Amino acid sequence: MAAASVSTPQGVAERRGIPAAAFVEDVEAYLRQVGLDVNSALAFLQERLQQYKIVEMKLLAQQRDLQAKIPDIEKCLDIVATLQAKKDLGEALIADFELSEGIYSRAKIEDTDSVCLWLGANVMLEYSCDEANALLKKNLENAKASLEVLVADLHFLRDQQTITQVTISRVFNWDVHHRRSKQAVKET
Repeated sequence: MAAASVSTPQGVAERRGIPAAAFVEDVEAYLRQVGLDVNSALAFLQERLQQYKIVEMKLLAQQRDLQAKIPDIEKCLDIVATLQAKKDLGEALIADFELSEGIYSRAKIEDTDSVCLWLGANVMLEYSCDEANALLKKNLENAKASLEVLVADLHFLRDQQTITQVTISRVFNWDVHHRRSKQAVKET
């Protein structure tokens, strides 16, 4: 594609598998280069826009999952810190916990050196408080980093959707103008 008729934002071809949309400056040259007629080009661009929307839905679902996961990790870190603080003070921790929906029990936790962490997929492992603290901090850092990458991906994706929508409009408007010009020539 010639630089005069099509350009991508900041020369980026893709971001993590999301193809960059090309901004079409010269519609006629673009149609010649890609070898499509107006209807085929519009169909291609509409399909690309739908693909962007599908990817956006997947990324938004991942973002929701991470946004729900981060407070849980922070809560676990607070609990481990509370356990360590109570142990250092020589006090017992009184905790209410849910046995099943609507059924709670009260426990007195005295001088514990370990905690059990739910890792998912029906797996729970016992860690020392220091190991649990380190693991949870690492998981929190990873989750926050993943969330930042997802947010950047979503921004990139939204830019690509906007560029594609603008390109669709430009191709459609060019076609309308081109047809009107042909019609005016025929009438004269």
